[in-house]
Amino acid sequence: MLRTRVGYAGGATENPTYRRIGDHSESVQVLYDPSLVSYEQLLELFWTGHDPTQRTDSRQYASIIFYYTDEQRRLAEQSKADQEQRHGRPVQTEIVAAGLFTQAEGYHQKYYLQNTVRLMEVLSGMLPTEQALVRSTLAARLNAVAGGYESYEELERELPVFGLGSEQEGLLRDVIRRSRD
Repeated sequence: MLRTRVGYAGGATENPTYRRIGDHSESVQVLYDPSLVSYEQLLELFWTGHDPTQRTDSRQYASIIFYYTDEQRRLAEQSKADQEQRHGRPVQTEIVAAGLFTQAEGYHQKYYLQNTVRLMEVLSGMLPTEQALVRSTLAARLNAVAGGYESYEELERELPVFGLGSEQEGLLRDVIRRSRD
């Protein structure tokens, strides 16, 4: 994944916020490179991240796949059918055309990363604004590591692709090594 950002989607309420979400659902928008990861692989990750058979009474926390193309819709519907067969009961996940996405407040972005003080100290000079943090592929990858979804070893191998200066890369490597201990 190149970038992620959290926000609100699927509703008609103007300017939703966490405190005034209206008819929207909390969502994650994913920008990915299809030459590196397929839409089908993203769907597999989606299904493993929660129990899709569990009904929720809250629109805010509904299980929804938002699609942008007819092909994405078709693949999402097929994967939902596969999940229903696998679980042996109905899947509650909705499949809905992507509409307006409203970015959530800054304190929700890269949540795991923002709660990792040592990494944020190093990143503050590299990503000085909230939007820089949200748009950063490096921040998305660090957030995955901080949340336990990727290993420090994997990230350490990837560091050269981010185009950091030797001092910045060295600082990150040092924090990563200390975090593993």
